[in-house]
Amino acid sequence: MGEDGPTHQPVEHLASLRAIPGITVIRPADASETAQAWRQAVKTTTGPVALILSRQKLPVLKSNTIEDGLTKGAYVLADCDGKPDIILIGTGSEVHIILAAKARLLEKGVAARVVSMPSWELFEKTSQTYKDRVLLPDVRTRLAVEAGSPMGWCRYVGTSGAVIGINSFGASAPGGIVMEKYGFTPDHVVEKAMELVKK
Repeated sequence: MGEDGPTHQPVEHLASLRAIPGITVIRPADASETAQAWRQAVKTTTGPVALILSRQKLPVLKSNTIEDGLTKGAYVLADCDGKPDIILIGTGSEVHIILAAKARLLEKGVAARVVSMPSWELFEKTSQTYKDRVLLPDVRTRLAVEAGSPMGWCRYVGTSGAVIGINSFGASAPGGIVMEKYGFTPDHVVEKAMELVKK
């Protein structure tokens, strides 16, 4: 967030790090994912690991699947009954936003699956069977939410999905205000999800 001026807005760093061959990038969503990310980093001997941490206070996720899920790079954090109408994908602090959006979508009759995806690199090392269990191939309506450059997310949202990201510099304000101005709120996620579902 740009609390210290526009020079402190590394919106391109995640995309830049993910473009480096051999590095594992992990952006955990809370303290539990961070603990597992540290364990993963310590046991990784095949290359460097970059942990991308938030400076904001975040609530702790309630899930029994975090440990195994983080080592696989992505996992279903919250599901719906039956086939979802949309899959919401997030990393870091944005996971909490899409969790809140899921509840609001349900009130509108839209079933959403929430996927926490802390590491593209770890996810790509899993089997196709696992990938298809997390990102159901027959659910092409997907929305990724990450406070950074949307570059690369097309791999996971496809041509029928969308990304809420940041493509500019220049805003400077307390974190919560900047997030709101850039559309990182449950209401905006719901609005964008409804647009996708209605297509």
